[in-house]
Amino acid sequence: MSYSQRRKVTNSIIFIVLSIGAIAMIAPLLWMLSTSLKEKQDVFALPPVWIPEVFQFDKYKEIWEAGPLLSGIKNSLIVALSVTVVGTFTSSLAAFAFAKLRFPHKNKLFLTLLASMMIPYPTVMIPQFMMFSKLGWVDTLLPLIVPGLFGNVIMIFFLRQYLLSVPDAIIEAAKIDGSSYFRLYSSITFPLIKPAVAAQLILWFMGIWNDYLAPIIYLNSPEKQTLQLVIANFNATYAIQTDYPLIMAASIVALLPVLIIFLIFQKQIIESVAISGVKG
Repeated sequence: MSYSQRRKVTNSIIFIVLSIGAIAMIAPLLWMLSTSLKEKQDVFALPPVWIPEVFQFDKYKEIWEAGPLLSGIKNSLIVALSVTVVGTFTSSLAAFAFAKLRFPHKNKLFLTLLASMMIPYPTVMIPQFMMFSKLGWVDTLLPLIVPGLFGNVIMIFFLRQYLLSVPDAIIEAAKIDGSSYFRLYSSITFPLIKPAVAAQLILWFMGIWNDYLAPIIYLNSPEKQTLQLVIANFNATYAIQTDYPLIMAASIVALLPVLIIFLIFQKQIIESVAISGVKG
């Protein structure tokens, strides 16, 4: 077998394997969308009905009356956007400082920061709750927002490693020209790390948007709950009634913001992966 034939066979095998993986990943999403458009009796039909004969959009109207879905979306957006926007700014500032500035005990501080990643959340969950309870922040969005405003350790680590590949000569030349530290960050450093920031931002946004543990600890009132708590209440209430189309319709609505964010930043994410691969 010639080289070109072996290459075609290899590419065909890779394509088949990737196609199977893609189908396995997208099938649950398609089933969720299909279920949201079915009648209740069609959900348990055998063989499974992937495409309903008549699309039922009534559940997409009913979800707004079945629970505080709109307030859940609003609360989740407030938490996710405020944390990711402000937290990304502070994380990139910290990454710039650890990568390009010189100050005493820099490496020790960075190692201490990394060591905090090894502490499991359940360990600090009760002390953190007691602290926020004394501040009167329980049943508000503040415990979900304020800690994230000071940055994300994973993002700081990722951006610092990314910045280490940026030549120091660029920074030194700007210093000689009289640039301030913040101008070094805003005009030189940040434009270089935009793809990496976009990749980390969407991952962080998804993590906050899908977070269930922290909101269930701090939020009690229905009007203060985030979207994930609202969806969980939908599941607890309507799964007993086997109203899975309603649950799936609410889940589709919950998925849309993450999907939109991904579509907006997909170019930057691909650039981040490509540039990291070239530099590595």
